[in-house]
Amino acid sequence: MSDAEMPLTEHLEELRWRLMKMIAFVLIGFAASYAFSDKLFEILTRPIQLAGDGKHVMLIGTGVAEAFFTKLKVAFIAGIFLSSPAILFQLWGFVAPGLHENERFYVIPFVIFGTFFFVAGAVFCYLLVFQVGYRFFLEQYATIGIEPTLRISEYLSFSSRLLLAFGVTFELPVLAFFFARIGMIDHNTLIKPWRYAIIVIVVLAAILTPGPDVASQLLLAGPLIVLYGVSIGVAFVFSRKSPPAEEDEASEE
Repeated sequence: MSDAEMPLTEHLEELRWRLMKMIAFVLIGFAASYAFSDKLFEILTRPIQLAGDGKHVMLIGTGVAEAFFTKLKVAFIAGIFLSSPAILFQLWGFVAPGLHENERFYVIPFVIFGTFFFVAGAVFCYLLVFQVGYRFFLEQYATIGIEPTLRISEYLSFSSRLLLAFGVTFELPVLAFFFARIGMIDHNTLIKPWRYAIIVIVVLAAILTPGPDVASQLLLAGPLIVLYGVSIGVAFVFSRKSPPAEEDEASEE
């Protein structure tokens, strides 16, 4: 049955099964990551220590089970990244019935590049954004003469949100590829509002960069502008071309 012929109830049932499979893959990634949660937590806390410029930043727990739940959260975040190829595959499987037969083989590039950009966004956040942001926050403690002592749960929540947010943001070229293939957008769709897009990117960089340093904001806005330009190129190359009426009639015969 084609996507156009499927009733709404079957679409919802298909979505439900896809979501259940995504959750199952995340749980598998969670189980595989839990054994390394101590090491993963050490990696996540390294940026705040580096931002201290040689001064040890104290991380504390204020609950009896806080350390245990922290390890669970770390393993869950790692599980999302480990299962990202399977999640992208399930997303493609849900929308694939709406594509032409010759377009469905793009699933492999979609999964590969989707995973790459998702991880690349998190790596960019870890290596650059954390260094800039945490150094600024620690400097604010110094300006009021307070020695920072941070709760591990709050630090982990803040860090994980940023990692996931940048991972999703870096999916922009992949989304441009997908929407171009199904005919929703083309390169002109992205080019026309480029002035507004640049403003949105700069504002977003100013929000995500806590410090007043303009150079730091440009470091964040630069990659996003590049991703926007890449998305335009992707939409230009992969946008669905409308075939001539004669070809349509011939294909039907």
